[in-house]
Amino acid sequence: MDCIFCKIAHREIATPLIYEDDDVVAFNDINPKAPIHFLIIPKKHIVSLAEAGTEDAALLGKMINLVPVLAKKMGCEGGFRTVINTGRDGGQEVPHLHIHVLGGPQPWK
Repeated sequence: MDCIFCKIAHREIATPLIYEDDDVVAFNDINPKAPIHFLIIPKKHIVSLAEAGTEDAALLGKMINLVPVLAKKMGCEGGFRTVINTGRDGGQEVPHLHIHVLGGPQPWK
């Protein structure tokens, strides 16, 4: 598979991680749109949120529950924004499910 996020998740591409467990990894966005901008991705290849099935419910819940924990760890004390782009028309650039977490001092929004 030629998926850049799969290669990052499986450590085939060296990327500094801010979090890793058996199911997910998190790392800073290469093209940040805010002072704090990181991604949370599943190690399992899921093309997009539209492709996730009922069997992925626990994984999706785990990813969502990690958002506030990692946002706080990364310094999003005053709040944060989460974005899940889905499909080409939804602005998804990498065909692997990922959650953007953006925060830090304004006026980035």
